[in-house]
Amino acid sequence: MSIDKVSKAKQQTTMEAQENVKSKSTFREYAEAIIMALVLALFIRTFIVQAFKIPSGSMIPTLQIGDHILVNKLAYGVRIPFLEDYAVDFAKPQRGDVVVFIFPEDRSKDFIKRVIGVAGDSVEVRGKKIYINGKQFEDSHAYFAGDDPQTAGLLSRDDYGPRTVPANHIFVMGDNRDRSYDSRFWGFVDLNDVRGKAFLIYWSWDGGDRWVRWERIGNLIH
Repeated sequence: MSIDKVSKAKQQTTMEAQENVKSKSTFREYAEAIIMALVLALFIRTFIVQAFKIPSGSMIPTLQIGDHILVNKLAYGVRIPFLEDYAVDFAKPQRGDVVVFIFPEDRSKDFIKRVIGVAGDSVEVRGKKIYINGKQFEDSHAYFAGDDPQTAGLLSRDDYGPRTVPANHIFVMGDNRDRSYDSRFWGFVDLNDVRGKAFLIYWSWDGGDRWVRWERIGNLIH
Protein backbone atom coordinates (compact mmCIF):
# COMPACT_ATOMS: atom_id res chain seq x y z
CA MET A 1 0.00 0.00 0.00
CA SER A 2 1.37 3.43 -0.92
CA ILE A 3 2.17 6.07 1.66
CA ASP A 4 -0.66 8.30 0.33
CA LYS A 5 -3.24 5.53 0.75
CA VAL A 6 -2.05 4.80 4.27
CA SER A 7 -2.23 8.49 5.14
CA LYS A 8 -5.75 8.82 3.74
CA ALA A 9 -6.87 5.72 5.64
CA LYS A 10 -5.52 7.15 8.89
CA GLN A 11 -7.23 10.47 8.25
CA GLN A 12 -10.55 8.74 7.54
CA THR A 13 -10.24 6.64 10.71
CA THR A 14 -9.46 9.77 12.72
CA MET A 15 -12.45 11.63 11.28
CA GLU A 16 -14.79 8.72 12.02
CA ALA A 17 -13.48 8.54 15.58
CA GLN A 18 -14.04 12.28 16.04
CA GLU A 19 -17.58 12.00 14.65
CA ASN A 20 -18.34 9.14 17.04
CA VAL A 21 -17.02 11.17 19.97
CA LYS A 22 -19.03 14.19 18.86
CA SER A 23 -22.17 12.05 18.47
CA LYS A 24 -21.73 10.57 21.95
CA SER A 25 -21.09 14.03 23.38
CA THR A 26 -24.28 15.43 21.79
CA PHE A 27 -26.35 12.49 23.04
CA ARG A 28 -24.91 12.96 26.52
CA GLU A 29 -25.75 16.67 26.50
CA TYR A 30 -29.36 15.97 25.51
CA ALA A 31 -29.67 13.19 28.09
CA GLU A 32 -28.27 15.42 30.85
CA ALA A 33 -30.61 18.26 29.84
CA ILE A 34 -33.66 15.96 29.91
CA ILE A 35 -32.69 14.48 33.27
CA MET A 36 -32.13 17.94 34.77
CA ALA A 37 -35.50 19.12 33.42
CA LEU A 38 -37.26 16.12 34.96
CA VAL A 39 -35.51 16.62 38.29
CA LEU A 40 -36.41 20.32 38.27
CA ALA A 41 -40.05 19.59 37.39
CA LEU A 42 -40.27 17.01 40.18
CA PHE A 43 -38.69 19.45 42.65
CA ILE A 44 -41.11 22.23 41.69
CA ARG A 45 -44.13 19.91 41.88
CA THR A 46 -43.04 18.49 45.24
CA PHE A 47 -42.03 21.67 47.03
CA ILE A 48 -43.25 24.79 45.20
CA VAL A 49 -46.26 24.66 42.85
CA GLN A 50 -48.66 21.91 41.79
CA ALA A 51 -51.42 21.99 39.18
CA PHE A 52 -54.94 20.72 39.83
CA LYS A 53 -58.14 20.47 37.79
CA ILE A 54 -61.56 21.34 39.24
CA PRO A 55 -63.91 18.36 38.64
CA SER A 56 -67.03 19.48 40.53
CA GLY A 57 -69.16 22.54 41.18
CA SER A 58 -68.67 22.70 44.96
CA MET A 59 -66.67 25.95 44.72
CA ILE A 60 -68.95 27.78 42.26
CA PRO A 61 -68.78 30.69 41.50
CA THR A 62 -65.17 31.10 42.66
CA LEU A 63 -64.06 28.03 40.73
CA GLN A 64 -65.89 26.47 37.80
CA ILE A 65 -65.85 22.89 36.54
CA GLY A 66 -62.99 22.73 34.05
CA ASP A 67 -60.80 25.36 35.73
CA HIS A 68 -57.15 24.39 35.96
CA ILE A 69 -55.46 25.96 38.96
CA LEU A 70 -52.05 26.35 40.54
CA VAL A 71 -51.50 25.67 44.24
CA ASN A 72 -48.70 27.25 46.25
CA LYS A 73 -47.18 24.38 48.24
CA LEU A 74 -44.89 26.76 50.14
CA ALA A 75 -47.75 28.87 51.50
CA TYR A 76 -47.75 27.14 54.88
CA GLY A 77 -44.41 25.32 55.04
CA VAL A 78 -42.06 22.77 53.50
CA ARG A 79 -43.38 19.22 53.31
CA ILE A 80 -41.27 16.09 53.74
CA PRO A 81 -41.31 14.29 50.35
CA PHE A 82 -43.54 11.18 50.27
CA LEU A 83 -44.61 11.76 53.89
CA GLU A 84 -47.80 13.56 54.91
CA ASP A 85 -46.06 15.94 57.29
CA TYR A 86 -44.36 19.33 57.34
CA ALA A 87 -40.64 19.67 57.97
CA VAL A 88 -40.95 23.43 58.53
CA ASP A 89 -44.07 25.52 59.23
CA PHE A 90 -44.17 29.07 57.82
CA ALA A 91 -47.77 29.87 58.63
CA LYS A 92 -51.17 28.28 59.17
CA PRO A 93 -54.28 28.50 56.98
CA GLN A 94 -56.45 31.50 57.75
CA ARG A 95 -60.18 32.05 57.40
CA GLY A 96 -60.96 32.75 53.77
CA ASP A 97 -58.03 30.80 52.30
CA VAL A 98 -58.88 28.39 49.48
CA VAL A 99 -56.90 25.24 50.20
CA VAL A 100 -56.27 21.85 48.60
CA PHE A 101 -56.09 18.94 51.04
CA ILE A 102 -56.20 15.17 51.26
CA PHE A 103 -59.81 14.04 51.60
CA PRO A 104 -60.14 12.42 55.06
CA GLU A 105 -62.59 9.74 53.89
CA ASP A 106 -60.49 8.67 50.89
CA ARG A 107 -56.82 9.61 51.05
CA SER A 108 -56.33 8.85 47.37
CA LYS A 109 -58.35 11.98 46.53
CA ASP A 110 -57.67 15.70 46.89
CA PHE A 111 -60.42 18.19 47.75
CA ILE A 112 -60.51 21.97 47.47
CA LYS A 113 -62.56 24.11 49.88
CA ARG A 114 -62.50 27.43 51.71
CA VAL A 115 -61.30 27.72 55.31
CA ILE A 116 -64.16 28.83 57.56
CA GLY A 117 -62.86 27.99 61.02
CA VAL A 118 -59.38 27.56 62.52
CA ALA A 119 -58.20 25.82 65.69
CA GLY A 120 -60.14 26.99 68.74
CA ASP A 121 -63.06 28.46 66.77
CA SER A 122 -66.60 27.50 67.68
CA VAL A 123 -68.39 26.92 64.36
CA GLU A 124 -72.15 26.87 64.01
CA VAL A 125 -74.52 26.93 61.02
CA ARG A 126 -78.11 28.07 61.64
CA GLY A 127 -80.49 28.37 58.70
CA LYS A 128 -77.52 28.43 56.28
CA LYS A 129 -75.91 31.33 58.16
CA ILE A 130 -72.48 30.77 59.69
CA TYR A 131 -71.56 31.83 63.22
CA ILE A 132 -67.96 31.88 64.45
CA ASN A 133 -67.52 32.12 68.21
CA GLY A 134 -71.14 33.19 68.56
CA LYS A 135 -70.96 36.01 66.00
CA GLN A 136 -72.37 35.90 62.49
CA PHE A 137 -69.62 35.38 59.94
CA GLU A 138 -69.43 37.80 57.01
CA ASP A 139 -69.90 35.18 54.32
CA SER A 140 -69.12 37.14 51.15
CA HIS A 141 -68.19 34.06 49.12
CA ALA A 142 -71.35 32.06 49.85
CA TYR A 143 -73.46 30.96 46.91
CA PHE A 144 -76.74 29.05 47.16
CA ALA A 145 -77.68 27.01 44.08
CA GLY A 146 -80.62 25.22 45.67
CA ASP A 147 -81.10 21.64 46.77
CA ASP A 148 -78.81 18.94 45.48
CA PRO A 149 -80.67 15.60 45.29
CA GLN A 150 -77.72 13.90 46.96
CA THR A 151 -77.66 16.18 49.99
CA ALA A 152 -81.18 17.59 50.25
CA GLY A 153 -82.80 16.85 53.57
CA LEU A 154 -79.55 16.37 55.46
CA LEU A 155 -79.82 18.57 58.53
CA SER A 156 -76.06 19.04 58.78
CA ARG A 157 -76.12 21.05 55.57
CA ASP A 158 -78.26 23.96 56.80
CA ASP A 159 -77.84 23.50 60.56
CA TYR A 160 -74.63 22.35 62.21
CA GLY A 161 -72.96 22.54 65.59
CA PRO A 162 -71.82 24.44 67.42
CA ARG A 163 -68.56 22.48 67.42
CA THR A 164 -65.07 23.61 68.37
CA VAL A 165 -62.28 23.12 65.83
CA PRO A 166 -59.55 20.95 67.44
CA ALA A 167 -55.90 21.95 67.62
CA ASN A 168 -53.97 21.47 64.37
CA HIS A 169 -57.20 21.29 62.34
CA ILE A 170 -59.43 23.51 60.18
CA PHE A 171 -63.12 23.57 59.29
CA VAL A 172 -63.78 23.95 55.54
CA MET A 173 -66.78 24.55 53.30
CA GLY A 174 -67.38 24.88 49.58
CA ASP A 175 -68.53 28.28 48.32
CA ASN A 176 -71.50 26.54 46.68
CA ARG A 177 -73.01 25.92 50.09
CA ASP A 178 -76.06 23.92 48.99
CA ARG A 179 -73.95 21.55 46.86
CA SER A 180 -70.73 20.96 48.72
CA TYR A 181 -69.68 17.83 50.59
CA ASP A 182 -67.51 19.40 53.28
CA SER A 183 -66.70 19.61 57.00
CA ARG A 184 -70.40 19.79 57.85
CA PHE A 185 -70.67 16.14 56.80
CA TRP A 186 -67.29 14.50 57.49
CA GLY A 187 -65.55 16.70 60.06
CA PHE A 188 -62.29 18.62 60.29
CA VAL A 189 -59.12 18.66 58.18
CA ASP A 190 -55.75 17.90 59.75
CA LEU A 191 -53.23 20.65 58.92
CA ASN A 192 -50.71 17.98 57.93
CA ASP A 193 -53.11 16.99 55.13
CA VAL A 194 -53.21 20.49 53.61
CA ARG A 195 -51.24 20.43 50.35
CA GLY A 196 -51.22 24.18 49.79
CA LYS A 197 -53.11 27.37 48.97
CA ALA A 198 -54.81 27.85 45.59
CA PHE A 199 -53.78 31.13 43.99
CA LEU A 200 -54.21 31.19 40.18
CA ILE A 201 -56.40 29.90 37.34
CA TYR A 202 -53.98 29.16 34.50
CA TRP A 203 -56.45 27.46 32.12
CA SER A 204 -60.19 26.90 31.85
CA TRP A 205 -62.45 24.74 29.66
CA ASP A 206 -66.20 25.25 29.37
CA GLY A 207 -67.54 21.79 30.17
CA GLY A 208 -67.96 19.16 27.48
CA ASP A 209 -67.99 21.66 24.62
CA ARG A 210 -64.32 22.39 25.32
CA TRP A 211 -64.65 26.10 24.71
CA VAL A 212 -61.81 28.08 26.27
CA ARG A 213 -62.91 30.54 28.95
CA TRP A 214 -60.38 33.21 28.06
CA GLU A 215 -61.80 35.64 30.61
CA ARG A 216 -60.89 33.28 33.48
CA ILE A 217 -57.31 32.56 32.49
CA GLY A 218 -54.87 34.39 34.75
CA ASN A 219 -57.45 35.21 37.43
CA LEU A 220 -56.22 35.16 41.01
CA ILE A 221 -58.16 33.01 43.45
CA HIS A 222 -59.57 34.89 46.43
